[in-house]
Amino acid sequence: MISNKSIVVTGASSGIGKSILSELVAQEGNRIIAAARGADKITGYGDNVIPFSCDLSTKEGVDALFAKAEEVFDKIDIFFCNAGAPYYERFDYEDWNRIQRIFDLNTVSHIYTYSKYLNHLDGREGRLVYTISAMGEMAIPGYALYAATKFAMKGFQQAIRDETPENLQISCIYPVSTKTNFFNVGGGGRKMEPPFPVQAPEKVAKAVVKGVDKDKDHIYPCPVYLPSKILMNAVPPVKKLYISAQKGKLRRFVKRVKEEEEGILEDIKLKKTLK
Repeated sequence: MISNKSIVVTGASSGIGKSILSELVAQEGNRIIAAARGADKITGYGDNVIPFSCDLSTKEGVDALFAKAEEVFDKIDIFFCNAGAPYYERFDYEDWNRIQRIFDLNTVSHIYTYSKYLNHLDGREGRLVYTISAMGEMAIPGYALYAATKFAMKGFQQAIRDETPENLQISCIYPVSTKTNFFNVGGGGRKMEPPFPVQAPEKVAKAVVKGVDKDKDHIYPCPVYLPSKILMNAVPPVKKLYISAQKGKLRRFVKRVKEEEEGILEDIKLKKTLK
């Protein structure tokens, strides 16, 4: 049980972050800063939860969060670095700023947080928890940029473990598809077909909190993920079939987007004609 700790949870207004927040609140004596871009959505948790609005894709946002935490806590015992966002798309465009945005939030922010947290601890014990994603170990069609940000985090945590002083422990989470707004946000508000398998965020959160409590370095909330990974590596045709299914989902999504856009253009032309 994680109890009587001073904790920061980012991305706490929805999805896995919200479920982790609920799990931590249910355990005794935890004080939590719940950070999100829209922290006004974080309500009903009582006095031990302090909502904090910030844009964690910016240096200023991360700095402001640490300033708030140091104002409230003597020490941050656990920092859940969970904030992130997906794109679901065919990557065939030239848009430097769009690429930069997803890396700023999913990668640069988390790497910068490591440095901030290490300096904050100043030799005291603490734990940094990164939400990486199963797509940080296996990329699938439609998530090229998202997977790239997560592969980068996988590499960063792997290297930094050999540099990190003994007082700072790192846990990494590898959730599979989760029943959250993730699959609406990633598709620009359009319904998506999530990759199989799919887990409830509450189950992910329970596994995460349990894993952190047991000081695990790597946490795999879905019980079938690791056996599936071993199977795909041992029997390549199985992986080929899985990827083929994901390609089909992307083709259907791209086709639907194209049809919707063509329909909008036809509506605009009709309205101009009627005028």
